[in-house]
Amino acid sequence: MPKLLYRDKPAFGIEISQTGLRVMAINNKRKVLGYGSIEVDPARLEESLQHSPDFLTRTIQSLIHDRINGRLPSNHVVLSAPTSHTFTRSLNVPISAAKNLLDAVKLEAEQYIPIPTDDLSIDYQIIDRGPEMLDILMSATPKNITNIMVEATRNAGLWPVLIEPSVSSVARLITETEHGDFPTIIVDIGASVTELAILNKTIRVTGGASLGGNTFTLAIAKHLKVTLEEAHRLKTHDGLNAGPRQTKIRTSLEPHLDLMVSEIQKTIRYYAERVGEAAKIEQVVIVGAGAYVPGIGDYLTEALMLPARVANPWNLLDFGKLTPPPRQLRVRYLTAVGLAMMDTKEIWQ
Repeated sequence: MPKLLYRDKPAFGIEISQTGLRVMAINNKRKVLGYGSIEVDPARLEESLQHSPDFLTRTIQSLIHDRINGRLPSNHVVLSAPTSHTFTRSLNVPISAAKNLLDAVKLEAEQYIPIPTDDLSIDYQIIDRGPEMLDILMSATPKNITNIMVEATRNAGLWPVLIEPSVSSVARLITETEHGDFPTIIVDIGASVTELAILNKTIRVTGGASLGGNTFTLAIAKHLKVTLEEAHRLKTHDGLNAGPRQTKIRTSLEPHLDLMVSEIQKTIRYYAERVGEAAKIEQVVIVGAGAYVPGIGDYLTEALMLPARVANPWNLLDFGKLTPPPRQLRVRYLTAVGLAMMDTKEIWQ
C-alpha cells in the first residue's frame, strides 16, 4: 500500500500481552481519543499465537467493538508482541561487517536465541559507532507468531502497520513523559517476566528476570495462607508501605524483590563496563501490568540508591470528557500509551 495512505490515517496502539489486550488512541496534541482492555485466558491466547488466529481475532473484535471508551481514529494499528515471544538484545559487531550487517546480526543472534534465524523476523538499529565496533540493538520474534498476529488483526478489520517489542514502546513513553533524556533503567514488570533496559537516548542494554506480578501474588498467598484473590488485593491495596499488614507482605515479597534488585544491579554494571562513568544511571522508572504495588518505588530507591518511581504519564494526557482508567489499572496501559505515541513517520525510517 502506498505510504501516502498511511500518512493520511493516524494509527492507534494495541498491546498483546500474556494476560490481556490493551488499546490506546492518542492524537498529536496528547488528547486521548479512546482506550480499552480485555483480559484473556493465557493458555488460549498462547494456543492461538502458536497455531490459529481465530481466538485472537475474536478477542480483538470484542475489544474494539465492545470495550472502547471513546473512539478509534482509523483502522491502522501499531502492535506490540508478547514479551515471552520477543528477543531484544544489544550486540557488538565489528565495523568491518557493516557492508553485510544483517548477516552479522543473524550470526550473533544464533548465539543468544534458541530458534533458527530462518524462523525469526529480525530487525536491528545502529545505536552507536566506535572506531572498531558498532553497537546494535536487535529485535526478533518468531515468524509464525508475527504472521498469526498480522492475520488475526486483518481478520478483525484492522490494518497492522508495525509490530515492535514492548520495551521499544515503553522507551518512547519514558522519553516523552518521564525525563527520558536522563540515563534511565526501565523495569518492566509483566505477569511472569520482568524486562530490564537501559535507556540513554535509545535502548543501550537489555536484561531480565524470571519473575513478575503473578510471582508476587503467589508469594503473598503462600506466606499469608490466603486465596489468590485476597493476595492480589493485598498486593495492590496495601503493598510495601509502612504498617503491620504491610510488614508481612514485605517479608513474603523480599526474596523476589531482592532477586529483581540483583538483576537490575547486574544490568547496570554491564552497562557501566561498556560505556564507562560518562553516562551514569540517574533514575529508575517502573512500568508494566505487575508494577502496581504501593511502595515498590521506595523499596527500589532504598535498595539501589537511585530515585525510583512508577511511570505516571497521565498528567500529560488529556482525557477530555472520557473517564480515565481506575488508578490501580493505569499501569496496565503504559505499553499501549507508548505505542499510541508513535509518530507514523517513524515507520518509514
